[in-house]
Amino acid sequence: MMATPLCRWRRVWAPVRRLRDIGGARAASGMEGVPYKDTIKDKATHTPQAVPAEADVVVIGGGSLGCNALYHLAKLGFTNTVLLETHQITSGTTWHTAGLLWRLRPSDAEIHLINTTRELLTRLEDETGINPGWINNGGLFIASSKERLQEYKRLMTIGRVQGIESYVLDPAETKKLYPLMNVEDLAGTLYCPGDGTMDPAGLCTALTRAATRAGAKVVEKCPVTDIRTVPTLLGGRKVSEVHTPFGVIKTNNIINATGCWANDIANMVGVEVPLAPMKHAYVVTERIPGIENMPNVRDHDASVYLRLQGDALSVGGYENNPVFLDKVDREFSFGLYELDWDVFMAHIEGAVNRVPVLENTGIKSTVCGPESFTPDHKPVMGEDPTVEGFFHCCGFNSAGMMLGGGCGDQIAKWVVHGRPEIDMFGYDIRRYHTPLNSNKPWVLERSHESYAKNYSIVFPHDEPLAGRNQRRSPLHSVLEELGCVFQERHGWERPGWYNTVPAPTQPYDWYGFYDNNLSSDTRYKTMLTADYSFDFPHHHDLIQRECLACRNAAAVFDMSYFGKFYLTGPDAQKAADWLFSADVARDPGSTVYTCMLNHRGGIEADLTVSVCDSGDGSPCDPKFEGRGFYLAAGGAAALQNLAHITKEIRSNKWNVQILDHTDDMAMLSVQGPNSRAILQQLSDTDFSDKAFPFSSHKVIKVAGHKARALRLSFVGEMGWELHVPNESAVAVHKALMDVGEPFGLVNSGYRAIDSLSCEKGYRHWHADVRPDDTPLEAGLAFTCKLKTDTNFLGRQTIERQKAEGIRKKLVTLTLNDPSKPLWGLEGIWRNGESLGYVRRAEYAFYLGRAIAYGYIERPDRAKITNDFLKNGMWQLDAMGTMLEASVHVRPPFDPQNLRVKGLYNEVD
Repeated sequence: MMATPLCRWRRVWAPVRRLRDIGGARAASGMEGVPYKDTIKDKATHTPQAVPAEADVVVIGGGSLGCNALYHLAKLGFTNTVLLETHQITSGTTWHTAGLLWRLRPSDAEIHLINTTRELLTRLEDETGINPGWINNGGLFIASSKERLQEYKRLMTIGRVQGIESYVLDPAETKKLYPLMNVEDLAGTLYCPGDGTMDPAGLCTALTRAATRAGAKVVEKCPVTDIRTVPTLLGGRKVSEVHTPFGVIKTNNIINATGCWANDIANMVGVEVPLAPMKHAYVVTERIPGIENMPNVRDHDASVYLRLQGDALSVGGYENNPVFLDKVDREFSFGLYELDWDVFMAHIEGAVNRVPVLENTGIKSTVCGPESFTPDHKPVMGEDPTVEGFFHCCGFNSAGMMLGGGCGDQIAKWVVHGRPEIDMFGYDIRRYHTPLNSNKPWVLERSHESYAKNYSIVFPHDEPLAGRNQRRSPLHSVLEELGCVFQERHGWERPGWYNTVPAPTQPYDWYGFYDNNLSSDTRYKTMLTADYSFDFPHHHDLIQRECLACRNAAAVFDMSYFGKFYLTGPDAQKAADWLFSADVARDPGSTVYTCMLNHRGGIEADLTVSVCDSGDGSPCDPKFEGRGFYLAAGGAAALQNLAHITKEIRSNKWNVQILDHTDDMAMLSVQGPNSRAILQQLSDTDFSDKAFPFSSHKVIKVAGHKARALRLSFVGEMGWELHVPNESAVAVHKALMDVGEPFGLVNSGYRAIDSLSCEKGYRHWHADVRPDDTPLEAGLAFTCKLKTDTNFLGRQTIERQKAEGIRKKLVTLTLNDPSKPLWGLEGIWRNGESLGYVRRAEYAFYLGRAIAYGYIERPDRAKITNDFLKNGMWQLDAMGTMLEASVHVRPPFDPQNLRVKGLYNEVD
């Protein structure tokens, strides 16, 4: 196309597009916009070959993820595999990707995944003879504000722990590195010299060559026409066959790596992937003298990236009004769309401001293709909880090349070993509430907001505005009127903290785009915006009030979003013995805190298990036959818990049932020194220590309503959880508040729970404990029944680790300076050596200082002993500043566990 100077772009805008645009309707015929000399399309086409009659794994989709999955399966020795591609390798969305790689991320798991890709790129040519196009020209993040620079410094600190070289540069240093850049409006930059770009065609060719040499098969021009399943226990199904025009493949495992077309395949087994196809674009400039060898640039505040393209730049970004696609045609091979200039112009002003020479540089080509985006801008991976052997590997939000090597490695291990090697819950489809996956309005709203906010600063306490009020506690309206500011988890609205006036969530206004008006009620958004800080939030004192009320008087928490399941039936004890690391072979009335482990001893879940008898049929006291166990699991991980249990039941063919009462039962937790006195006025039950000891439960009456009461605490105080049918929740809450007012009872939210539990040393799953942490490393050895002869999943690993000693350990640190906050990702240093990073941090109001938890490993990989912890100078690297800290062998708050037992008179 004719070169168009940027200063003239405004005169060549195309008409405004509507929100929805039928995929393929305006597809360009060629590849003129893609800046790669060699593409798979240029290769000779292949005649479809016969498919194998059976395969251990069938990979569907020949893009970055499919090719990586096939390659890594071969590396694990799985070569009875086949990759099926409807057209040709890379012909979907992979061929037109920008191919950028940035390693600094706010997650150790993502850093690991991207490092895996980078390592793969550096060795593939020696392994296969094909150059994957790796160009190591570095990456530069632009900060136009103090807050943005603080975010980059957080990335730098976790990067240091992971061995990633990076530097914070001032404007003058940035100008020296990138002479063509305007630095007058910069607060600073973050430079990572190890970043770069890759060539999609070269990479995928190398991957498939290595895999086929090992024995795997690649069949192009072979669409999948059907997938067959067979029934399994508990109403599930299992993959059995893949049908194609060239034959049927018998298989037990499918990896769906079809990107924008993922639901065409997923729908064949009756499931839905929560993703939204959108148009995503970039332009390639004419030659820019002096641009050679410059690093790639991400100017997050301008929502634009600048990718070095030889002696030119590719310019793209994330706009507030992307064009959605109803559906991408299955025949959309090597296709592009016309660029929508009205949409793309959002990036031009920022690009010209950052590199002024662009204003008079021509445009050589435009690239606008389909990409798939998800409700939280994270990929969708893992085995579907309802279809055994059906693995998702899609929805990569335009990061499929960057994440491909690492995710291909993990999905291969997921298939071969049953679980990934590292913590992948942030990508696992089980992080979503299954009914929401097929809720199109929810998927579109959340995917839009995540896309529009992709370059926004990642603050610790952000919440979505889109897709709210999908699942609500029966107390929602009551608490909203009391000023509750809600958080969203797994579709649920859960109490975050309590404001002085109501701040209800509003219907999503799409940021005012697509002919929508901005919401006139901005109270909730204002509350969120006030929380956007790396300092103490403006409502710090309100959270403090909730925390100290719980410590000194009493607090009630609505925890209704918890998962609530009953495991019953003839084999219930057998299943419980294997699933739960703690000993649950106890009498009815016992409640046990336990973990569930994987075969490597990693913590797949932590929950409470209550041994119970059959009841009258109500949600809190159901009827059943055989042994019964009531399971209460954190709401955000409820499906993770349930899927783990279900998979083991099916694998072992146990005769059990699972009753799910998550949605028809509320949960109110009353905690604090005055909790007993409050409850005693509402019930005839004796709540004394002798009659109702810690870690026990009873079915009781509270304010005339039936409830299952568990004497437990997640905040470190004496207290009880009341599990009541939904229809009783409002009445029970009102009775509690009426009676509790003289005792100082207050409503509290999860911001208080987070602080209180951190102060006490109670673990949060997926923060303090994850599938790549063992109970011994996490300080939870007491949850493992090693003194019994009962086998449980992961026992052999735990026994071996106990015998060898631990070389990784969760430690507790408090800041010596009480005026400083912590947010997580801080580096942990001892005597000038980096040992790890902070997983979770909160302000401990009772202690009066910030507290942090993180895993450490010694550089020499020696065992970690208490002497090692007690001796040494400890510091936390907070955004590049070293802060003095104290390490604690035991939690600094109530280390003797006296308060949970009600022994307040014995507390020092």
